[in-house]
Amino acid sequence: MPKPRQRPAPDTPPSAPSRELHVFPNPAPQRDYVIRFDVPEFTCLCPLTGQPDFAHFRIEIVPDQLCVETKSLKQYFWSYRNEGAFHEKVTNAIVDDLVRTIRPRYVKLHADWFVRGGIRTYVTAEHRQKGWEPAPAVTLPGAEA
Repeated sequence: MPKPRQRPAPDTPPSAPSRELHVFPNPAPQRDYVIRFDVPEFTCLCPLTGQPDFAHFRIEIVPDQLCVETKSLKQYFWSYRNEGAFHEKVTNAIVDDLVRTIRPRYVKLHADWFVRGGIRTYVTAEHRQKGWEPAPAVTLPGAEA
């Protein structure tokens, strides 16, 4: 049986962890709409034990003039993998970085931190642009329920 050939590692990896978030112009700045990101595999380290902490993030953004580019967001989350930080700090730092980078009308991050020591932690942080209010909800006939 022939020996399997191993592929050589690239000189430069195609991607790497990075705290740099890239942006692009909002294609519809005239209207409010929601961009949702689901991040089911977030990992960082417990700052006290060094053991891994896992979370599932749900992010909702109402963009203003800029949107965050998805690949850079993936690399940004990856950059936390070997960092020790408390759940509350990580959740709020991510919201702060998104606000600083894209200045959204609204952003909400819900972090579901997996069980550790018999306790599951949920942290939700949000930011609303000063003066921004969402449009009132529209209820269509026959849609009440």
